[in-house]
Amino acid sequence: MEYLITYDVETESQAGRKRLRRVAKICEAYGQRVQKSVFECRLNAVQMEQLRHKLLAEIDPKMDSLRIYRLIEPKDKYLEVYGIKPIFDLNNPIVL
Repeated sequence: MEYLITYDVETESQAGRKRLRRVAKICEAYGQRVQKSVFECRLNAVQMEQLRHKLLAEIDPKMDSLRIYRLIEPKDKYLEVYGIKPIFDLNNPIVL
């Protein structure tokens, strides 16, 4: 399934800036960054639960915001992209 992960982490404090970096690193391990705090992820149920668990362990719910959207497939019906295109299409194989 495809998910859109968005977050807003408080960065006024040193602790907040560290949380922001940790949250970004976690998201980078699971998906593709499409904007500064927005990631597209293609995950199975186990991967989604692992990601959710890791993110909830990092954020401060009193100061930060985390949103997880499950996207309806096929993506072509709900997504319009203008400007810079994504680095890679999550639907195609990735060759390293």
